[in-house]
Amino acid sequence: MQPALPPVIVRRLWQVMAVAGIAATALYALFPDSLISNISFVLLGVVTVAACFLGPRRWGAEPPTAWLLMGAAALLFLIGVLIRPTVTEEAMPWPLVADVFSFSGYVLLGVFLAMLLRQRQSLDRHAVLDGLIVTLAAGVTTTLLLALPAAAMTGRPALLSLIQGTYPLFDVIIMLLIVNLTFTAKTWPFSLTALTVTMIGMFTGDFLYAIAGVGGKIYADPLLNVPFLIAYTALGVTALHPSVVEMSRAARAPVQEWGWQRLALLAPAMVLPSVLLLTERSSGTGERLLIAGVGALTVGLLLFRATSAVQAQVAAQLRSEHQATHDPLTSLPNRTSISSEIERLVTVVDPEGHDRVWVYMLDLDGFKWVNDSWGHDTGDQLVIEVGRRLRSAVAANIPVARVGGDEFLLAFVGEKGGALHLVDDIRGCFARPFPVRDTEVVISASIGISHAAGDAARAAVTAEALMRDADTAMYRAKGEGPGRSSIFDTSMHDQVRERIELEVALRQALAEGQLRVHYQPLVRLETGIPVGAEALVRWEHPERGAIPPMTFIPIAEDAGLIGSIGTWVRQEALRQLGVWRSEGVVRDDFYLSINVSPRQLNEPELPLIVSGEMLRYGVPAHCVALEMTESVMVDGSSVTARVLFELRELGVKLLIDDFGTGFSALGYLRRFPVTGVKIDRSFVIGLGVNVEDDEIVRAVVAMSHALGLSVIAEGVETPLQREALYAVGVVNGQGWLWGKAVPASEFAERWHKDVIAGPPEVQVPAITSALESAYGRHRRSE
Repeated sequence: MQPALPPVIVRRLWQVMAVAGIAATALYALFPDSLISNISFVLLGVVTVAACFLGPRRWGAEPPTAWLLMGAAALLFLIGVLIRPTVTEEAMPWPLVADVFSFSGYVLLGVFLAMLLRQRQSLDRHAVLDGLIVTLAAGVTTTLLLALPAAAMTGRPALLSLIQGTYPLFDVIIMLLIVNLTFTAKTWPFSLTALTVTMIGMFTGDFLYAIAGVGGKIYADPLLNVPFLIAYTALGVTALHPSVVEMSRAARAPVQEWGWQRLALLAPAMVLPSVLLLTERSSGTGERLLIAGVGALTVGLLLFRATSAVQAQVAAQLRSEHQATHDPLTSLPNRTSISSEIERLVTVVDPEGHDRVWVYMLDLDGFKWVNDSWGHDTGDQLVIEVGRRLRSAVAANIPVARVGGDEFLLAFVGEKGGALHLVDDIRGCFARPFPVRDTEVVISASIGISHAAGDAARAAVTAEALMRDADTAMYRAKGEGPGRSSIFDTSMHDQVRERIELEVALRQALAEGQLRVHYQPLVRLETGIPVGAEALVRWEHPERGAIPPMTFIPIAEDAGLIGSIGTWVRQEALRQLGVWRSEGVVRDDFYLSINVSPRQLNEPELPLIVSGEMLRYGVPAHCVALEMTESVMVDGSSVTARVLFELRELGVKLLIDDFGTGFSALGYLRRFPVTGVKIDRSFVIGLGVNVEDDEIVRAVVAMSHALGLSVIAEGVETPLQREALYAVGVVNGQGWLWGKAVPASEFAERWHKDVIAGPPEVQVPAITSALESAYGRHRRSE
């Protein structure tokens, strides 16, 4: 439950706590052994306990149970301190009541620190060793100077003397935990600093009480409690400061080095046993044996710590070298490592022999679909399994590396027959489905292959060329279809250079306005009257002339330009439709069909952007249709699905372009809010000639009508095709039979003059009939 206070005030509560704690401590010190001092102590303790219960919960510190125990420990310490003056003079066992509360508080405090260490993953061997060295020195000191003298006091019950001598030992145990906590912190958040101040306050207070115990007193002066008030104040600040959440986060350094802060504690701890030999407390044989034993143990711990540090440094160095040369996900060699290995192979292969160095670049087909459909965790599991299968399928002397998100590289030395046999082995890795996340995924890999003879003099250059050429061949294989392989030849270099030059020119064309939008009519087969038009992008290069869309659109997709081009085409088409509507060139029912890429449909803001554009250009939603490929429905993420539904809610029509060439799954058409399909031209070409094409089109039309979808036929070029389409129930068509895509001015002149603005008594009935259903007689309600 969140506090009702404003967030700004909540973030400043630690400052209020600090000021209140200082004020309470000052009042306690100025008015000792009075009602004011008691009230100050009680209020400060209660507020601190409340801070331990509420502060870490508010900021989400982990583990929450630990802070509840810390609050309970603070409450027990408070009770113990408050009742000690009252019960001290009473007969036994009443003096022990205060110790029961204090002992319980120490136990809970130790559990709190242990849970915090575990949560931070800070139980480090080196920090424990360093802490033991400090703790041994502190332990022998407190034992000789405080615990033994307090326990040996006469004139009071032996049990009480023993308990008084135990407090310093409790502090030593707590010191071991707090030293381990601070030694394993790479950075010190403010809350950790405040917690350290809390512990110092506790140790100081216990030390003062121990000195009083050596003098034979259990309770001497209320001013002995001042360090405890400081500890309570610091503890409250610890719990309320926002950085308390950082105390539970893993912060262990990979190697625990001996920095100056650590040496500042270790150096005194090393010499302390020797110093104790000079005091009168070490005059007895038992005391000297204790000091000697602790000194020897300290030296042993120091030597073990030094040896362990060297081993840890070597292990860290080996880990660092492994991480630098291996992929962290699959543990396979990375690009740097495989590059060195290929360079070595090029060096050792005899340039006059029959063997050659072969390099294989693999790229997983459909990997993006797996990531989008099941998430990146599933994609990682798939990559791990692919790497495992590849490593198991090939010989141990064949290096296998992961060089990209879904790219793998292999190297082989041998003749062409062995090289081609290795391709079969690689393909065999993808013959079985991959079990990931309680499901099975079937994927393939496109393989690019390059080869070269041995060349010790130019090994580095040859190795780099082999990897580059294999990558080029892989893209050629991927262009031929999934699961293909291709061996590099020099003509591919020219193709790559041509592609790079076209990409640069396309970026320049987009910036300088070389692109144009042409419009091809969508007509009613029965009348030949346009009911709409498709907006198509065209590129007229100033030197190369017209560049076909089938050439530059794939380049735009690979270069990440398809989104910018699609946005420009959509805005220009909507602007042009707005002009035509305002000038009376088209009827109110006339619509434009605009292509959208899968990347655009994966933008959550697309519906809002399209809505704004339609409003800006005065175009109603029913006059806009967006065309997408079937792959959008299959590969589409949850974002894409939401975008499609929001576009449909705007009233925009959604069409499946090139229907029949992709997945053509009926389930996808039912799942997504599409309103129509466009039959691909490859099925239209054979109409009236090929019986199989007639049946395919007939089946698509029947299925679409059953789902309430409109149907448009693409690529209509002959009257025979038009009549065959109309005979099977297709209402609208598009193709060169009515003209190619032309600029906006030519389109307006052609159709405004011949059809749209024709004599009313002849054309209006036909136009009205054609426009009653812009998508034909069968469509979904809109």
